[in-house]
Amino acid sequence: MTAVRHPVAEPVGSWRRSFVIGAMAIGAFIVFGRAFQLQVLERDFLTREGNKRHIRTMTIPAHRGAILDRRGEPLALSAPVETIWVVPSALLDSPPHLTALAKMLDRRPSELERFLKARADRKFVYVSDPLSPADAKRILSLGAPGVFSEPSYARYYPAGEIAGQLVGFTGREGTGLEGIEKAQETVLAGHDGERRVIRDRTGRVVEDNLEFRAAQSGEDVRLTIDLRIQYLAYRELKNAVAEHKARGGVIVVADSATGDVLAIAAQPGFNPNNSGERMSKGARNRAIIDSFEPGSTVKPLLVAQALELGIFQPSSIIDTRPGTYKVGALTVRDVHPQGIVDMTKLLSKSSNVGAAKIGMTLGPEAVWSGYQRFGLGEAMYTGFPGEVNPVLRHFTDWGQIATATASYGYGFSLSAMHLLRAYAALANDGLMPQIKLVRGGLPMPPQRAVSATTAREVRRMLEQVVTPQGTARRAAISGYRVAGKTGTVRKVADTGGYDGNRHQSLFVGMVPAERPRLVGLVMIDEPGAEGYYGGLVAAPVFSRVMQDAARLLQISPEGTDAPELAPAVPRTVALPLGANVAGPRS
Repeated sequence: MTAVRHPVAEPVGSWRRSFVIGAMAIGAFIVFGRAFQLQVLERDFLTREGNKRHIRTMTIPAHRGAILDRRGEPLALSAPVETIWVVPSALLDSPPHLTALAKMLDRRPSELERFLKARADRKFVYVSDPLSPADAKRILSLGAPGVFSEPSYARYYPAGEIAGQLVGFTGREGTGLEGIEKAQETVLAGHDGERRVIRDRTGRVVEDNLEFRAAQSGEDVRLTIDLRIQYLAYRELKNAVAEHKARGGVIVVADSATGDVLAIAAQPGFNPNNSGERMSKGARNRAIIDSFEPGSTVKPLLVAQALELGIFQPSSIIDTRPGTYKVGALTVRDVHPQGIVDMTKLLSKSSNVGAAKIGMTLGPEAVWSGYQRFGLGEAMYTGFPGEVNPVLRHFTDWGQIATATASYGYGFSLSAMHLLRAYAALANDGLMPQIKLVRGGLPMPPQRAVSATTAREVRRMLEQVVTPQGTARRAAISGYRVAGKTGTVRKVADTGGYDGNRHQSLFVGMVPAERPRLVGLVMIDEPGAEGYYGGLVAAPVFSRVMQDAARLLQISPEGTDAPELAPAVPRTVALPLGANVAGPRS
């Protein structure tokens, strides 16, 4: 009998072992694959994400440079402050500390709690405005979890509205937004430093020796203005605008030899320490960024060109009778006809007819060229943000009417700084200096506008303007000889042409007349109907400011023994916390 052979059954443990080994191999492949992905493919990403949660780069703010006047008086300074920030989740876990913190920040606990709950997923939230270091220390002394302070600097303007339009202001991040703060940003700002630290989940620094780069402080900027004269100018301008119920005004005072601006202000004004005023109309430095037609104040420049070319002499006679002059469709008028006048009387009485006749005799090219030589067609290059360029059309675009009107200051526009610079040329024996707001840098050589002889002759004529027989007797200064010129400009109407009820009152002059050291400009915009002539409204402001400025600078009546207008030694200041085209006669 044949025996039946049955297949030998494979041990049960064999396939199980294969399964386990295969599963382990697959598991190992997955683990090593995931490890490769994390350690190689996604390493940089995960490192960055981990650092966000643990390693922090803390900014070390740079100290912003100060802005000083020519004598070292502070106009803008940076004070140390601290801002409170919290880790919302950590503070929310401690209601008693939250309540205490809210009271110290003068906030309602319920409001602060809602504020933090809405931001509970954030790693930090600012909960205060910048505080003094002493106030921040008191808050930190609570020992509240997740509450910290961040040091920085807050900008403070000691002169307030007196110099606000020139100095400007910075934003919350400390960057200059207007004025010199913006113009000199790269000098003032410096460079922030940084340090890398490790924080725990509540925001506490647990390691502080990773990396460190020190901050580099910004440099100080010294301006040309003298804060004493700036105060005088601002005060008198503000008072005059209020007295005459005017829309606004401008005043500029400069050293006629160097072009250094000693005072520059406008109305309305603003206080840069008050953030709510920073976007107001008062923030505009109208002396630099606004333009206007110069009116009769341009007549001395026209006369200087006429003398320079030799076409007219100081004794030349001009017949202005009968007080009108027809140029094409234009009738030029003198409010008070003067009859036959010489060049001096033409300026002292401000005859539009006389000026138009000189202009027509010279011709458009000569009139235009004369204005160009006085810089009325070129930029100022002061570096101030928003500086306006003059508008003086080329003489090839002029006809007879344009030539006549340009001769007494209409049909082109410029800024107060342009007009001041032109008069500085007359004061400086024909050499026109570069107008400066910031001290230092390479000095720019002056431009020759007219000869010294012509400049002196025009100054002698302009002295007669400031006499009882002239239009600016109110510009006189006791003990000093004053030379200058009035202007009363009709403003352009909204519907075209000129508005007979809206004027700008001007006076530009120099002290002392024989050897000028100071040149100044005053413009009152839209004074009330009771009086709007330049000699009545603007000239008295000039007189008061220049009289006090001459006294402060110890300028003698002859101008021969005045000390150099140099900076004094800076003082240490404690920081507090916290439609007739002809126009009117001048």
